[in-house]
Amino acid sequence: MSARTPSSPPAPPSAPGRLALYLNLIRWDRPAGWLLLLWPTLAALWMAADGFPGWHLLAVFTAGTILMRSAGCCVNDVADRDFDRHVKRTAQRPVTSGAVSVKEALLLGAVLALLAFALVLTTNPPTIALSFPALAVAIAYPWAKRVLNMPQAVLGVAFSFGIPMAFSAVLGGRDASVAGVAASVPAAAWWLLLGNLCWVLAYDTEYAMVDRDDDLKVGIKTSAITLGRFDVAGVMAFYALFLASWSALGHALGMGRWYQAGIAVGAAQALWHWTLIRDRSREGCFKAFRLNHWLGAAVFAGTVVDLALR
Repeated sequence: MSARTPSSPPAPPSAPGRLALYLNLIRWDRPAGWLLLLWPTLAALWMAADGFPGWHLLAVFTAGTILMRSAGCCVNDVADRDFDRHVKRTAQRPVTSGAVSVKEALLLGAVLALLAFALVLTTNPPTIALSFPALAVAIAYPWAKRVLNMPQAVLGVAFSFGIPMAFSAVLGGRDASVAGVAASVPAAAWWLLLGNLCWVLAYDTEYAMVDRDDDLKVGIKTSAITLGRFDVAGVMAFYALFLASWSALGHALGMGRWYQAGIAVGAAQALWHWTLIRDRSREGCFKAFRLNHWLGAAVFAGTVVDLALR
C-alpha cells in the first residue's frame, strides 16, 4: 500500500482571478451605486457653471466619484466583515469570505482614494480643502451603524459632498485661497446638499428594508429599524423633501420649466417606488433601491436641457 500523500494547500488565484476579486470588492458590476453619487454632483456642476462646465471638470468629478465610491466599498466591507457573514446577501463578499485580506482591501481603498485626490489637486485650493472633510465623513460612515439610529444620515452627507465641491471647483478659481471656501460655495449649494441627503435617506432606507431581519439579529442600527412600521411613510416623506427642496432651490437659482419637468419625472418614479415597497417584500425594496439612479438621472437631464435651451 502506498503512503498517503498530504493534501496540498489551494493554489492562490491567478492575476486575472485576483483582478476579478478586486472588481467584485469595488462592485464594478453594479454601477447603480456610483450613479447615485454622480447625478446630483453633475447637476450641481451644471448649475454652478450655468451650463456645460468643460471637459476637465466633467472628467475630474466623474472619475473622482467612481474612485471614491470604490474606495468606500473597500472600507465598508472591512468594517462590516463580521456582520456581513451573518447576512445571506453579503456573506460571499470578498473580504467577508476571506478571498481578499483586510490588508489588501485597505491598500486598494487607499490607492483609489489617492487617485481621486490626485484629480482634486487639478482643481483649486477651496475644492482641495473640501476634499478632506468629504473623505472623513466617508470613512466614518461604516462605524456610524454601531452608534447612530439613522446612520443613513451620515451616508447622505458623504454621498452629497460632491455638490459643494462642484460649486467650489467652478466658482473658486485657481487663484483662490483655502480660506476662500465660504466665498466659493454659495448657501444654495449647502441647501442642495441637505436636500440630496433626504434622497439618500429615501433610497438607503429601501436598501435597509431588504436586510432588516438580518440586521436586527446582528445588532446593526438602520433607518428601517428605527422607523419601524412607519418605514414606507418615512421613505415617501424623504422623497418629497428631496424633490420639493431641489425644485425650490432650482427656481431660486434661475432654473426653468425643463428643470421642473425633470423634477416631475423624478416624482413620478418616487410614486412608482411606493408601489414596490408598500408590501415591504425584499424583492420590491431591493428593486426600488437598485433603480433609484434613474430618478437622479431625470433631475440631471432636466438640469442639462433647461440650461442648454436658455
